[in-house]
Amino acid sequence: MSGFIDFGIAKKQYQGKNRISQLFNIKYPIIQGGMIWHSGWRLASAVSNNGGLGLIGSASMYPDILRENIQKCKAATDKPFGVNVALLYPNLEEIINIILEEGVKIVFTSAGNPKTYTETLKKEGIKVAHVVSSVKFAVKCQEAGVDAVVAEGFEAGGHNGRDETTTLCLIPNIRKHIDIPLIAAGGIGLGSQMRAVMTLGADGVQIGSRFAATVEASSHDNFKNKIVELKEGDTQLTLKELAPVRLVKNKFFHDLESLYESGRNVEVLKETLGRARAKRGMFEGDLEEGELEIGQVSALIDEILPVEKVFENLIREFNEAKVDLML
Repeated sequence: MSGFIDFGIAKKQYQGKNRISQLFNIKYPIIQGGMIWHSGWRLASAVSNNGGLGLIGSASMYPDILRENIQKCKAATDKPFGVNVALLYPNLEEIINIILEEGVKIVFTSAGNPKTYTETLKKEGIKVAHVVSSVKFAVKCQEAGVDAVVAEGFEAGGHNGRDETTTLCLIPNIRKHIDIPLIAAGGIGLGSQMRAVMTLGADGVQIGSRFAATVEASSHDNFKNKIVELKEGDTQLTLKELAPVRLVKNKFFHDLESLYESGRNVEVLKETLGRARAKRGMFEGDLEEGELEIGQVSALIDEILPVEKVFENLIREFNEAKVDLML
């Protein structure tokens, strides 16, 4: 697999030294999102073995399952990998203790205050990145001492920002306001899209949906097959009253929309969501009654691939995406 030819603006700013690759000691500045029900040890280790940074998604794991995944990932790769921690989920302290006990060196936090555990983790020599959807919280991350910021646009699957700011607008704006390394996320599944966000000022990318449709992802084959069938407009952001999330428009999604018509009762929405819907959809493969989280870029994904092939495509597309424009 060839290396990158150049990194656009990132190369000019950092003199050919990519800050994300250096920060995490990886070959390519490509991070696999720590998606619930997708990101087990098989996916994380495969991404790391191919030169990126694999993340185990702890939000869909009981603490003992997380420990098992970390141990299996350590056995499957000698390359760096990390754990994604959603700060609003239960068992948080236990999850952090497992990360410390197992010697994990990289943690991506999300869905909460970056100050919560950043200092604790960094005292143990752990690199910390935090996911945001706005300039305001990117600045707070820098103030909290994180090592990198993941800026996620509204195109992304799963939980999302309330302001619906697109990646194209979010990345250059955050780049103006912070000095620490910046990782772009949301709507990125092609090497050409990677080059585009790096031209806008990102140092690297976090990719979710493209890695969800891989052989190594832990999600159900029914959902993987659904991803490659999706077309433009088949996903939509909903549940802004609770926590905005981008979903596939299946029966479950339309049931939620019907609840809105009856008066946007938040308690009824919570009750409907509280039936393990995400697990039912993405892990167990119920495409009608389950919650199916995926990004807009799914419309560009037309086959389930092994992680190695995804990387080959990303690097090739990145290097081919050179457009000579005349003004």
